[in-house]
Amino acid sequence: MTKRRTFSAQFKAQVALEALRDDKKQAVLCREYDLAADLVSRWRQQLIERAPELFATHASRSAEQARIAELEQLVGQLTFELAAVKKLSTLLNSHSTRNGR
Repeated sequence: MTKRRTFSAQFKAQVALEALRDDKKQAVLCREYDLAADLVSRWRQQLIERAPELFATHASRSAEQARIAELEQLVGQLTFELAAVKKLSTLLNSHSTRNGR
């Protein structure tokens, strides 16, 4: 049984960039790096699809960060409220058992 090889992100980017440049044919790249053609094609396509993310504006990243901070704050608030309700519930249950109910 053969083990799957793993490739670093840097290696994938290098191969994908070489495939995009068209300096070498894809078959030559595959032989040179001992890779399957569909793998090189997939890396090339991923590079093309994700390239706009590299040039995303700071404003869009800031908006995402602000939304994440807002959601984290909400999680903290809900956690605090849940802890308070649990504590109150245990206090009420212990109080009702003392009265014989």
